[in-house]
Amino acid sequence: MADVDATLEQLIDTYCAAWSDADPQRRRALLSQVWADGATYTDPTVHATGADELLAHIATVFARRPGTTVIRTSKVDAHHDVARFAWHVVLADGTALPDGIDFVEFDGVERIRRIVGFMGPVVPTV
Repeated sequence: MADVDATLEQLIDTYCAAWSDADPQRRRALLSQVWADGATYTDPTVHATGADELLAHIATVFARRPGTTVIRTSKVDAHHDVARFAWHVVLADGTALPDGIDFVEFDGVERIRRIVGFMGPVVPTV
């Protein structure tokens, strides 16, 4: 089980590295290691299908916020080819934006099939 957890954390860290690399070729190479053909990414601002659409979205984010990095801030919690993990964005000046959470579906353990992301903390009902 520890090997599977380490593998999933490495996979997610590679995905986060793709969001954090300013070089488009390295970003593509990183994403290609973990992204399944036709995989989707959805957050409140975009729905992207396939690596090209996601890479275009990441490029847009980089254009607005050069030098940002995405950092995983939790363990990867997984079962039945689905997982969740927390993250935050650190701006070039070191300022961290509010945390977010991503829900991931895997194609087996080796590739991401779908990510649905939420930005900001979960708001209590009270």
